[in-house]
Amino acid sequence: MTIRSDRWIRKMSENHGMIEPFEPGQVRAGVISYGVSSYGYDIRVAPEFKVFTNVHNVVVDPKRFDDRSFVDVHADTCLIPPNSFALARTVEYFRVPRDTLVLCVGKSTYARCGIIVNVTPLEPTWEGFLTLEISNTTPLPAKIYANEGIAQLIFFQGDEEPEVAYADRKGKYQNQVGVTLPRL
Repeated sequence: MTIRSDRWIRKMSENHGMIEPFEPGQVRAGVISYGVSSYGYDIRVAPEFKVFTNVHNVVVDPKRFDDRSFVDVHADTCLIPPNSFALARTVEYFRVPRDTLVLCVGKSTYARCGIIVNVTPLEPTWEGFLTLEISNTTPLPAKIYANEGIAQLIFFQGDEEPEVAYADRKGKYQNQVGVTLPRL
């Protein structure tokens, strides 16, 4: 397995549409950075959030998810309440190559503020907008900035292609377009 560099990420995005829209450099002026880095790609969060709330006192159940668990926020910034959580999506749309696995890690700017970003791996042949899980671990409200960097993707290219990839098994989150809630 090989960790892929900025050159490979540029080539795959410009020639094969792996990331759209694609930023070939690192954008930093006045924003939390996004775009290509040495060995990864810093993704942006779109201005579409689902902030969890206890207003309706429902149980969060991944098998029977109740959409009254959250409040929709469409704005350039989002406040996540103390010790709470929000779902969001990326600005970028992804098409993962068959021989590639992508891992996501949070950006240090947010991590140093107690904001943790969790994303499950992007499997070979997965395609769509990435749903982001953003946790505010602090006892204070936390501000998230839309259209700015939120996390970094790291690309691992396998020595061989998997026998069965995500699209082959018709994964339940294939081709997701918005903030996607849990599915069974």
